[in-house]
This record gives sequence, structure tokens and C-alpha cells, in this order.
Amino acid sequence: MTDRRQILNHLNELLQSDRIRDYCPNGLQVQGREQIQSVVTGVTANQALIDAAIAMGADTLLVHHGYFWKGEDAAITGIKRQRLKALLQHDINLLAYHLPLDMHPHYGNNVQLAQVLELTVDGPINPFDLTMPGNIGRLPKPMTGREFSDWIAERLQREPLHIGGDNDIIETVAWCTGGAQGYLQAAIDAGVDAYITGEINEPAVHLARETGTHFYSAGHHATERYGAKALGEHLAETFDLQVTFIDIDNPV
Repeated sequence: MTDRRQILNHLNELLQSDRIRDYCPNGLQVQGREQIQSVVTGVTANQALIDAAIAMGADTLLVHHGYFWKGEDAAITGIKRQRLKALLQHDINLLAYHLPLDMHPHYGNNVQLAQVLELTVDGPINPFDLTMPGNIGRLPKPMTGREFSDWIAERLQREPLHIGGDNDIIETVAWCTGGAQGYLQAAIDAGVDAYITGEINEPAVHLARETGTHFYSAGHHATERYGAKALGEHLAETFDLQVTFIDIDNPV
């Protein structure tokens, strides 16, 4: 077993969470047992993941999407009450890291997605704004728009929504996991052939079409399955913990 404070200090230093402005608290969101031995990692602290952690007898849940988002109703009612009740009744710690996990240069969602898709990382999307997550880089080899869509589908086990010509050649790409359709203009400004993120909105379709930039909406969940998993594996090696990644499927 390892003391919770030791693990928190390690994660906060590793992820530099105190230096990143975010929409939610990063680190310990719900306090459970002081001694940690069994950790479940996942993308979102939904009820299904909590129930799985309880069934495994885990003492800690480590996720990318936790609770207490900026602007949400602070009242502890409904599903928020049910989730918190389950965590507290079973004395389970909830650790959540949002933007710090997106941005980490080794365990982060964006770097981990690049590894899954075999993308070469050349740098950040915007080198003048290092608070913006996401990267630019190159495909493992030039592909047509259709071939790259098939490649993403094979690697992520999810068919992306592709805006762009099937026969255009793609060599350079920008990407930012999750709901980062708002960074499309930054990708266009970087001069890449294509942009990958998890979600898409109506204006992004027109922006992609009118600038000739391929847009791949590959799923918020599907693009962010890898950071929490990698971070959990790091904890297992560093502290000799039992760590299990559980993927609660989400089509979005």
C-alpha cells in the first residue's frame, strides 16, 4: 500500500496541475481511504465506472473527466448525489486530471493518441500559446482522405466523421483530443492538411469545406481513452500498485 498524499504529490508534480488554468479542480476531488493499493482508471467517472470499481474492491478511481465543472449547478442532487454517495459509502478516492492530462508530453491524451495513430509529433498547434493543448505533425505515410479515415477507424475502433474529399492526399495533420472543434482555425493557420478532434459542430463543417482542410471527428471518448490508461500504468510501475483500466464505451 502507498499513502494517498505521496501519490497525489507525485501526480501533481508530474502533471504540473497547479500551473494550468482549468474548468474543474484537478487532483483529489473526493476523499477516500488514506492507503492506496488498488486503482481503477477510466475516461469518465460515470456510475458504470464507479460500480465497476466497487465490484473490484478498488480504493481509488483515476479519471480524465471528474466532477465540479465551472458553471454547473452546485446542488448535490440526482445523478451527482448517486455518484458521490457510492464513492463515499465505499471510501473510494476520486482523482481527476483534465487539461493537465491532455497536455502532458508523455502520458497526455494528445501524445498517446499520436502513438496509437503512429503520428509524428512536430510541435504544438500554436507555438505562441502554450496553454492551448494539441499538436501538429505528420502521418506515418501520405494517405488519401478515405485511407486516413479508414486508418483512424481501424486504430480507434470507431468510424470517424470525415469532412473532405476522399481522394485528396494528406501528409500533415493537427489534432486535439476531446471537444476541441474550436481549435480548427488554429490548425488551419498552422497550414496542415487535416485536423482530428473528438467532436464537431455546425460551423466547423463550413470552415473545413471552405478552407479545404480535412476534418475528422473521431469521438470525444475514443480520442481520450489513452491518457488515463497510460498514467495508471505509470503509477503501477512507480508505486507497485494494482491498476486496472476499464473502458466504459461511449459512442460520442
